[in-house]
Order: sequence, then C-alpha cells, then structure tokens
Amino acid sequence: MTKIVFFRSDGIFYGFEEQGHTGYGDAGEDILCAALSSMTMFLVNTVEVAYASQVDYDINEDNTEIRVRCKAALPEFESDDYKRYAVSGIIMGYYCQLGDMLEEYGDYLDVSVEDRPYGD
Repeated sequence: MTKIVFFRSDGIFYGFEEQGHTGYGDAGEDILCAALSSMTMFLVNTVEVAYASQVDYDINEDNTEIRVRCKAALPEFESDDYKRYAVSGIIMGYYCQLGDMLEEYGDYLDVSVEDRPYGD
C-alpha cells in the first residue's frame, strides 16, 4: 500500500509525502505506482517550469519514499497571489485526483492531510 500524506498550513496545501509500493502489480509493471510517479513528476515540473518556483523534493527509491514541498504556495514565502494560488492549486488538484482514485484503488492507497507549518 502507498501512503500519501498531504501537508497543509492555514488551509493551504504546500506539499506531500508518499511511502511504499501500492502492491497493485509486480514491480516494474504496477500501473498504479506508475500513475502516482507520473502525477508527482508532472506536479514538480509544472511548479518548477511553468510557475518558475522552487520545489524541495527528495526521492528515495531504495525505501520508496518521496517528499515534495513548495514554499511558493505559502504567503510567508511568496508575495505573488497568482503564483501562490497556482502552486497550492496544483497540489490540491493532486489531492482531489487521489480522492477520485480511492473509489477504485482504495485497497492500495491511503490518503490523508496533516495540518502543520512548513518545515516541520
């Protein structure tokens, strides 16, 4: 099972952490794991390129952990309202997409939200 915890501060999504393989298929052939990886990298690339904002992320393939945090989503780090809304919005979109996926893949995914300040 893959556990995905989204980070939120004052109602604003700014990052997430993913741990574990879904177990939906064999390693290298798991379409659910591939979908998660693809969505994660789409988010990272969009924030970095389209929104010209830094993304702090770590990918540990040995123990299947990914941690993504985007300062640009939070007002204490980014003054441009449009950029903040765009960055937090794409993270919230990922959260919503996973919520939809839980209907079919609920045995393989665990999605939750933690309210905590950036950096904790």
